Amino acid sequence: MGENTFLVLPVLMPVLAGGLLLAVQKHLRSRRALLGYFLTFLILHGGLTILLGIWCLTEGEYRYLQLWQLMDGVSIALHTDRLSLLFALFMAAVWTLAGIFAVGYMRKEEREGTFYAWYLMAGGVLTGLDLSANMVTLYLFYEMMSLSTLPLVLHTLKKEAIMAGLKYLFYSAGGAFAGLFGIIYLFGKGILCDFSPDRTQNIQAAAQSDPVFYVVIFLMILGFGVKAGMFPFHGWLPTAHPVAPAPASAVLSGVITKAGVLAIVRLIYFVVGAEVIKGTWVQYAWLILALITVFMGSMMAYREPLMKKRFAYSTVSQLSYIMAGLSLLNFYGLAGALSHVVFHSLIKNALFAVAGAIICQTGKTKVSELRGIGKEMPVTIWCFTLAALGLIGIPPFAGFISKWYLAAGALQAEIGVLRWIVPVILLLSALLTAGYLLPITIHGFLPGKAYDYGNLKKREPSLWMVLPIVILTAGIAYFGIWPGGLMELLTAIGKSVL
Repeated sequence: MGENTFLVLPVLMPVLAGGLLLAVQKHLRSRRALLGYFLTFLILHGGLTILLGIWCLTEGEYRYLQLWQLMDGVSIALHTDRLSLLFALFMAAVWTLAGIFAVGYMRKEEREGTFYAWYLMAGGVLTGLDLSANMVTLYLFYEMMSLSTLPLVLHTLKKEAIMAGLKYLFYSAGGAFAGLFGIIYLFGKGILCDFSPDRTQNIQAAAQSDPVFYVVIFLMILGFGVKAGMFPFHGWLPTAHPVAPAPASAVLSGVITKAGVLAIVRLIYFVVGAEVIKGTWVQYAWLILALITVFMGSMMAYREPLMKKRFAYSTVSQLSYIMAGLSLLNFYGLAGALSHVVFHSLIKNALFAVAGAIICQTGKTKVSELRGIGKEMPVTIWCFTLAALGLIGIPPFAGFISKWYLAAGALQAEIGVLRWIVPVILLLSALLTAGYLLPITIHGFLPGKAYDYGNLKKREPSLWMVLPIVILTAGIAYFGIWPGGLMELLTAIGKSVL
């Protein structure tokens, strides 16, 4: 395999560790042994991926490893560039924190070892997805990701969990099929789907010679957009989140959905080229669907009484902020979209972790039941409040940075009247976001005279659950105040593809 064999380690190690845990969990003598095994490989995976990313960024970011050759022009290969390192770094960090949170949350759940086993395997598959060197490899890991995360949705094995899991599987498989169809079409046109920085392909000639080209590209956007929750294929998100354990809901919203975003970025900016799509009906249809999803998701979240389902609809809306930014096909839109990938992951993992902590400590699942929750869980709800301010886009929190870039990208784009409609939709969505998040804080800390202060109980969760929430919240504040390093990386990515 060569000198870059180390690229396979953060992919293979957690997959093998998870598979072994699935086989031997019944032979572990205590929960302490189970947690020791899980945490060892969870932290090894996260630490190894982060060290790999930092080393590649400092010593030369481009590395390539061919695993095997399928046929001429088609190989399964891993590589590192700035985009793959961005996704691998933030996914590893967030995945590790959510896994630590799971240790505190899952202690009351059945089949705890099974959850940890699939969680480890899914982490390795996601790293493989991030490091994919071409569309074929990305598709392979994309499908494995759906299969390895399905057990996280099915975990309780209740009827609603099984139905939600089937819905998740059907949506994911249908979207992936559209992606595979497009890959085969592009290969048939002689278009190599590698993400190499020195690619030289006459994509423009293929687009001009075949009117079906744009139809196929749009179908691929829709297909990969399923995982990103874009209308009209968003239905799996609000179905899967309420039935999955809170750690699974956190990573489904904050990490798994970003796989669809990564696939679309690779397709449009690294294979096809933004200049080929710019000004075509594909760009306008993509942008309009994204804007519909932004507004619809916010409205559904505003009306939803169940806490986790409200956060799920919020994810539908916020993910299409990213999709709208990508569809602008300019530097500010791309920078806003990629920064929102990172910020939304931090924020939504924090929000779902808070929801899990509340459910674990109180059993409350509806927003209307949370009056006075700030008195009972002050640290947790203060973290929720700061994460909510970030999602709304209030400075100095991280969400403000990405939304500023998205609005600037829209105003600079050559998209007619849509250049004004985009900022208006983003502003309306921000107002609705405040409307469905801040009342939890207001009623939580200011419950009113009807609240029974005599029965007040402190219900702060264990350190296993509080610590990841605090770290995620600190990250939201840090990137809002000091975004310079991240934006420099995004600038380099933008210059390489635009």
